[in-house]
Amino acid sequence: MDLEMSDAVDSLLNHARPGALFVAGDFPLDDNVLVAFPEGTKILSANRFGTSAWTATARLNVELPDGTRARYFLKCAADNDGRLVTEGEFNSMSEHYKFMPNFVPKPHSWGKYRVGNPDTYFFLAEFVDMSDRMPEPNQLCSKLANLHRNSVSPTGKFGFHITTCQGKTTQSVGWESTWTTFFAKLLQHVIDLDFKTNGYWEELDKLEKRIFSHIIPRLVGNLERDGRSVKPYLIHADLWEGNIGTSYTTGDIYIYDSGAFYAHNEMETGMWRCHYNKIHDKVYTRTYLQQYGPSEPREEWDDRNRMYCIYYNIIYSVNHMSQGKAVRQTAYDDMFYLIDKYSPLPEGEAPPRLIESERDSLSAERDHTMI
Repeated sequence: MDLEMSDAVDSLLNHARPGALFVAGDFPLDDNVLVAFPEGTKILSANRFGTSAWTATARLNVELPDGTRARYFLKCAADNDGRLVTEGEFNSMSEHYKFMPNFVPKPHSWGKYRVGNPDTYFFLAEFVDMSDRMPEPNQLCSKLANLHRNSVSPTGKFGFHITTCQGKTTQSVGWESTWTTFFAKLLQHVIDLDFKTNGYWEELDKLEKRIFSHIIPRLVGNLERDGRSVKPYLIHADLWEGNIGTSYTTGDIYIYDSGAFYAHNEMETGMWRCHYNKIHDKVYTRTYLQQYGPSEPREEWDDRNRMYCIYYNIIYSVNHMSQGKAVRQTAYDDMFYLIDKYSPLPEGEAPPRLIESERDSLSAERDHTMI
């Protein structure tokens, strides 16, 4: 990025901007946020709320034209990356809301601040006061399975109608007729970004080439072979515990901060294999599989889960740059495992395996299980 999103967001929050909309609270607003509401709405206050690595977030208290009061969640991000993040999240959450309105806060709108420097984009949604405790497995997995089961791709294909982001990183979600083709393009995109962001790693490149030439056609392709097929399901695509909350008022579980696309439903739980998330607890995957069983061939479910986890680990490496080295190494190990099992490299051609002295570890900040 030409300007780190965090620096641009700091500029938004901490430097006076001409033409700002002044309301009670400590969060700077803009006329275009007010315009997003019905004419006659009054914004009573705007206060910083929550934390985010790449965006600025706030809670708005508003009075609607009929005199009722309501609260909204506002997310702001800067520059073109911010546009992709906010537009992608609005469209993702809108798609979720269409099929499961009791599973996401109702999305309201997205837009651009009238006053630039930096250009600032926003996403508005219903505010739900939520606990960040770990979600109850049965409710979460029941709702998630229903989302997957009930969603219908508007094209009958895999993908999404606009670019979505996982964190600050774009995903390659152009429509494709087969899951195998779509997944290969999805993974290739983040691998390219990983080398660009974190530097070329020759040994990893060698394994990745084998993954694309032999493992994806064999393992993922097997889902669409011998009369089998995969239905495109709407997935959240960034479903770790930090994007799940439980309403203090009702106890209902909500998901948010989505980077959605239509995919093989098992892609969703690939993230739950990532060891740095608390949702790695096997109770969540086991409970989901009770709600929605594995695709055929069932015996290859765990290997597919490992394959999908590789995607989430690579995009994590992109999002967190040097802090993601340990996760990049996990992807390296998982690629080696799948290659050894399905299409071993000829003797003498395999890159060296990692030894313990070469392994990096995640910081306490990045290892969510330590929080």
